[in-house]
Amino acid sequence: MTDERTLGEFEIIERFFAPLAAGAPGAYGLKNDAATLALAPGQELVVTTDLMVEGIDYLTGEEPALVARRLLRINLSDLAAMGARPLGYLVGLALPRGVGAAWFESFAGGLARDQATFSLDLLGGDISATDGPSVLSLTALGTVRTGTALTRGGAKVGDAVYVSGSIGDAALGLAALKGGLKVLSEEGRAALIARYRLPEPRVALGQALVGLVHAALDVSDGLIADLGHIGEVSGVGARIEAARVPLSAPARSALYVGAASFETVLTGGDDYELLFTAPAEADGKIGDAARALGVAITRIGSVEASPGVVVRDERGQPMEFRTTGYRHF
Repeated sequence: MTDERTLGEFEIIERFFAPLAAGAPGAYGLKNDAATLALAPGQELVVTTDLMVEGIDYLTGEEPALVARRLLRINLSDLAAMGARPLGYLVGLALPRGVGAAWFESFAGGLARDQATFSLDLLGGDISATDGPSVLSLTALGTVRTGTALTRGGAKVGDAVYVSGSIGDAALGLAALKGGLKVLSEEGRAALIARYRLPEPRVALGQALVGLVHAALDVSDGLIADLGHIGEVSGVGARIEAARVPLSAPARSALYVGAASFETVLTGGDDYELLFTAPAEADGKIGDAARALGVAITRIGSVEASPGVVVRDERGQPMEFRTTGYRHF
């Protein structure tokens, strides 16, 4: 039984978050203002931060444990995209006054569950009150061998373009959460919603791709937009073959019955799959890595000299879309 009385900052830290730091000696039980980290020789630090705002980045009323896990996982996906091994994280919470113990218990429980799954510990953070919606921030830290981090800037003309998993499920899952896609089976809607709520960061795959690929990122803004990001940084363009884009069974069903558009699939974002380019000679090793990890990887196109991203249909004709992906502003 949990109480709902007003909790103080230090009680919240000691009761709900200090246990999450127990495995990190440099966190000092969250009793200091900062943490210390020792890196092995030949390693460098990878750092990423993401914000989630209630009502914008997650729906009001979502279970705190699921929100916590999603927050951690989208940051782990950024580490995966750079081939990094997770090391630890910091969390910042701006919450409405009066949030009770039950919320913190659920939120911390979600973090604890995924800490065990992805082998990292809480290192610190901060808590404050707000008169607006909840704002949740998480900074994840990882390590890579010096000079080996995957980046967006190495794609070369002639590279193949690959993506892991399936695309479009998260955008369709959000639509289902908002009451859409009722023509699908309950099982299909539930599968899509699960993909939105709990993305699967491809941490092991990212590490396996180090040394094999030229450029990489995770699909957060949408497949077209994110491939465009690689192209912009690398100074190249790309072509996507629409028929090759990997789709889940529920997503195919939604498209077949006209409940969703292919534009939503390609531009909706929040998939958190790895999108990367690699030379032809790496194809065999990429396939070996995929099979060893049990992760589907699909070749969906190629890198070209002309700027921009072109999506071609089965007849080879370019497809037109109103948008390329999600914009934060």
